[in-house]
Amino acid sequence: MPSSQKIEEVLEYIKECSPGQDEFYQATQEVLYSLRPLLNEDSKYLEHNILERIVVPERSILFRVNWVDDAGKVRTNLGYRVQFSSTIGPYKGGLRFHPTVNLGIVKFLGFEQIFKNALTGLQIGGAKGGSNFDPKGKSDNEIMRFCQSFMNELYKHIGKHKDVPAGDIGVGAREIGYLFGQYKKLTGEFEGVLTGKGLNWGGSKVRKEATGYGSVYFAENFLHVYGQNLKGKKCAVSGSGNVAIYTIEKLYDMGAIPISCSDSRGTVYDENGIDLARLKTIKEIHHASLEEYAT
Repeated sequence: MPSSQKIEEVLEYIKECSPGQDEFYQATQEVLYSLRPLLNEDSKYLEHNILERIVVPERSILFRVNWVDDAGKVRTNLGYRVQFSSTIGPYKGGLRFHPTVNLGIVKFLGFEQIFKNALTGLQIGGAKGGSNFDPKGKSDNEIMRFCQSFMNELYKHIGKHKDVPAGDIGVGAREIGYLFGQYKKLTGEFEGVLTGKGLNWGGSKVRKEATGYGSVYFAENFLHVYGQNLKGKKCAVSGSGNVAIYTIEKLYDMGAIPISCSDSRGTVYDENGIDLARLKTIKEIHHASLEEYAT
């Protein structure tokens, strides 16, 4: 069977099995189309339903999360964990807390995580999870209670040799700390089951900075190919969370001038360069919006 025909059959299969999951369909389509040269060169990858097995998660877990807000009202959100592939090692992938989270988005992110993790050369598989819970506007106590309720179900499906979640949008060191504390309480185990923890409870040095720093190193190497570097260049940064903050920090280290950052409330532009200390105070201490930057 020609590779193009097989790919279209697999994509049609995804449509039938995952209706309405547009983000997931687009991600699988992009990956499968990129595989055409390999499939044309070696038809063995068209056998034994290999492509179907790549695009179907090993396990999709959907659960209810009940938690109590500061007014004493019980609220309900949905929790997800898609354990996509453990072919080369335990599942690994972040948790995202955002109102747009649904099964299709989690599957899309988990599918891409397989390949991101494989490229590290480490023996880790791909997964993703999260909830449609929105941390914005919630108190620390509300976020803590939600994280504890979320972990009351998630802990059954994770473990250092099974599935190791991390943070993502809406899940930083604070949330990871609440999640890990509840995991430890439920299992009685202090183990490496969550990455992104603080140093005081088993986290790794430079973990907080790693993703932001890495994005700058990537940009610097890209520019190097064209005989350029970041020094003196004005840079626009998307976001203002953990990744963006440490992207800005490393841009300054490399001699660049980060002039903008953003959040859901808008964008800050500072032609003289973003005030990093102020940004860290707003986002890491006050957990506030960028509106505070302008006051």
